[in-house]
Amino acid sequence: MPDYVAREVPKLWRKICAETSIEVSLLSKNWKFLLAGIIFQYLHGLAAHGVHYLHRPGPTLQDTGFFFLPELGRDKAYMSETLFTIIFCSFVLWSLNPFFFQSKRIYTVLIWCRVLAYLAVSQILRILTFYSTQLPGPNYHCREGSKLARLPPPESAVEVLLINFPHGVIYGCGDLIFSSHMIFTLVFVRTYQKYGTKRCIKQCAWVLAVVQSLLIIASRKHYTVDIVVAWYTVNLVAFFVDNKLPELPDRSVGSTTPSVLPLSTTDKDSRNKEEFHRFMNGSSADITV
Repeated sequence: MPDYVAREVPKLWRKICAETSIEVSLLSKNWKFLLAGIIFQYLHGLAAHGVHYLHRPGPTLQDTGFFFLPELGRDKAYMSETLFTIIFCSFVLWSLNPFFFQSKRIYTVLIWCRVLAYLAVSQILRILTFYSTQLPGPNYHCREGSKLARLPPPESAVEVLLINFPHGVIYGCGDLIFSSHMIFTLVFVRTYQKYGTKRCIKQCAWVLAVVQSLLIIASRKHYTVDIVVAWYTVNLVAFFVDNKLPELPDRSVGSTTPSVLPLSTTDKDSRNKEEFHRFMNGSSADITV
C-alpha cells in the first residue's frame, strides 16, 4: 500500500497542476463575472440587513404549513441549518471534482459563473419582494417581546455596511418572501441535475431539497408561501438564464466511471496537456461565459 501511494501521488499532483493551469486560463477570461457575482452576494446581505430595520413584530400569520407540521422548537432549529450546510459543502466539493477525477464534464470556473448568475437574478427578485411588503417574522427571535425583533436606528453608515456580521446574518428579520436558503438549495440541486453524472445522487438531491423545505417550515424560519414562491421562482429563473447564456461545454472524455487517480499516466497526461495547449492557443474562446 505505501508503494502504491508513493507511485500514484505524483500522478495525481501532475493532474492537479494541469487542471489548475486550465482553470487559471478560464479565470483570466471570466474573473469579472465571478467578482460581480461575489460582490452581489454582499449587496444581497446588505439589503437583508437593511430590511431588518423596517421589521415590525406582530402575531404570526395563519399558515397551512404550520397547521400540518408540528413546531420543532428552539432546541431543534439547528436541523435545517445542518442539512443546508451539508448541501452547500457537497456542491462545493463536487464543483472541484475536475481537479481529482478523470470523468470531468465541467470546468469549475464556468460552473460558478453560471451558479452566481442564477443566484444574482433570484436575489434581485427576492430583494424587490421583501422590500415591497414586510411580514411579521415567524422565527422565535422575530416575535413580539423579543429584543432582536427590531433594530434600533443605525448610529452610522458603517454599522449598516458591516451588516453586524455574523450576528446580523443569523438573527435577521423581515427578509421573508422568499427563502434565501431555498434559493441556494434549488440552484445547487438544479445545477447538479443538469451537469452531474450520478442518477442516484440527483434523486437524493431532490429529496433533500424537499426535506429542507419541510424543516424550514417546521423550524418556523419561514412561512409556507416563502418556500412555495422559492420553488417556482428559482426554477423559472434558471430556465430564463439558461436560455440567455450559451450552454456550458461538455468536456467528458468518454468515461462515466470516475477514478481518483489516472488509469494510464501517459494517456491522461497527454489529454491534459492537449487541453491546456488549446487554451493557450486561444481556441477556448467559444466556452467563455
